[in-house]
Amino acid sequence: MLVREMIGTHPDVKGSINDALIRCIEECYSCAQTCTSCADACLAEDMVKELRQCIRLNLDCADICAAAGSIATRRTGSNEELIRLTLQACATACRLCGAECDSHASMHEHCRICAESCRRCEQACQAALQSMAA
Repeated sequence: MLVREMIGTHPDVKGSINDALIRCIEECYSCAQTCTSCADACLAEDMVKELRQCIRLNLDCADICAAAGSIATRRTGSNEELIRLTLQACATACRLCGAECDSHASMHEHCRICAESCRRCEQACQAALQSMAA
């Protein structure tokens, strides 16, 4: 991804790059893609009825991760309160989705991969939040 390069060239950033926030943005977009793919894979499973909650959490998490990535990418002006709240919501969605996927990981490799992605994203959101602490 070119997140670091793009944000680094932003006139309002003036070369001052928050590496934890960059990593978080990258993990958010990666997790959004992984959760979308996991939901689709769950829909293809024979036991789709038993995976309904997993699918729901995958889709919710994907939406929140994509929104968090977009909001955290915007550097014009200052909206740190909204960024913090969005990253907190993203971390929560990742925790819930990761736990649900983890409960299916022994039967479905896509759920195992998704649970790992959710954990990475949750940790990245927490690190970014700590880096933004006043």
